[in-house]
Amino acid sequence: MSARTLYDKLWDEHVVSQRDDGSALIYIDRHIVHEVTSPQAFEGLRLAGRKPWRVDSVLATPDHNVPTTSNERRSGVEGIEDPISKIQVKTLDENCDELGIVEFKINDQRQGIVHVVGPETGACLPGMTIVCGDSHTSTNGALGALSFGIGTSEVEHVLATQCIVAKKMKNMLVQVDGELAEGVTPKDVVLAIIGEIGTAGGTGFAIEFGGSVFRAMSMEGRLTVCNMAIEAGARAGMVAVDQITLDYVKDKPFAPKGEQWQQAVDHWRQFTSDEDAHFDRVVTLNAADIEPQVSWGTSPEMVLPITGNVPDPTREADPVKKQGIERALFYMGLSAGQAIQDIALDRVFIGSCTNSRIEDIRAAAAVIKGRKKSESVKEAIVVPGSGAVKAQAESEGLDKVFTEAGFEWREPGCSMCLAMNADKLGEGEHCASTSNRNFEGRQGYGGRTHLVSPAMAAAAAIAGKFVDVRKF
Repeated sequence: MSARTLYDKLWDEHVVSQRDDGSALIYIDRHIVHEVTSPQAFEGLRLAGRKPWRVDSVLATPDHNVPTTSNERRSGVEGIEDPISKIQVKTLDENCDELGIVEFKINDQRQGIVHVVGPETGACLPGMTIVCGDSHTSTNGALGALSFGIGTSEVEHVLATQCIVAKKMKNMLVQVDGELAEGVTPKDVVLAIIGEIGTAGGTGFAIEFGGSVFRAMSMEGRLTVCNMAIEAGARAGMVAVDQITLDYVKDKPFAPKGEQWQQAVDHWRQFTSDEDAHFDRVVTLNAADIEPQVSWGTSPEMVLPITGNVPDPTREADPVKKQGIERALFYMGLSAGQAIQDIALDRVFIGSCTNSRIEDIRAAAAVIKGRKKSESVKEAIVVPGSGAVKAQAESEGLDKVFTEAGFEWREPGCSMCLAMNADKLGEGEHCASTSNRNFEGRQGYGGRTHLVSPAMAAAAAIAGKFVDVRKF
């Protein structure tokens, strides 16, 4: 057999049948569901008189609509004030109860953001195909899995058949070698990659992240990088299985135990790209060139080093790009040539499926400890990605570090990442956000989102504006 990439191996292992039109039927190992994209799928099954094909492959948890303040959470589903949000969460509960699907409900300590809960519980494992009705399902690719988001009709199809129809993507390798400077994080690496290739750069590709930087990166850092593969246009991102992967997965609640563990490890070790495997596109970056990043515009590709200045549209020859810069400057309320470090902030959000794991919380707390939030920042909230992350952080006293500095310590959920619950930006407000998208209105109507790492967000909250965390 000819040399194969990691993606090739994952694909080949899950093909049920290949069709003449280039599409294939792919078997799905793990299906994660939440309250937003599942109600219509469950109703479709009910109307067709079908049941889920493999109930034990499905894991559910509410995340997008759950409130993050303790007062609301104490009352469970009934504490959700927004009627639509309440219906969505209640419907997920009812569907899971009826069909016998394992669900981490709103006040279960295991509840959290789907893309945090899957890896931390071992429900998502190396070598798997994993789907969820959410584009950031690409996160799980960090485990050496083929993981991608699907639409509502596909959610129903996977529930009913345990398979999905898909066409194979092309292979891209993003290789980053060298050593990252102090203060440069996985979030900065992936933002720099998106700034380099653009939000359409990965369209039609499955991206493998390779090179010494990713080999040295923790699993939580890899999860951050793969989470944002979708923002580079790819449907899936992944990192090859190595000892870091195995150490992370071992002893997780849903991971194999005893003899099955060793059998699984022997199988998982194959999920790396062969040395002479062919990639359709290779992108290389030098780690030493990457600085802490800040997005300035309304797309993740509109990103600059903290030492940079907002672009001047008059210097852009391409009329389409020029128009894009002009629109972004208008929406963001910025001036051409303005220094990134001169952007004042109204709010700070540390959380989301990109940066709400324990390493992220620790990194932010390390910057904040002994300091106070700037009075010019109206609100700074820290939202753990799951009940397990929250409990771990509290056992380390990190919650007190935040509250003593004037931050709010919240309950797990998606929160201000996408403003589907009560956590929203006001019109015209600037927010340093550790989330993954900065589109117009993403965090609330007229809200202005700047994507940064947890350490950069923490430093910005203290200073009231963006600062270089390396000098902070």
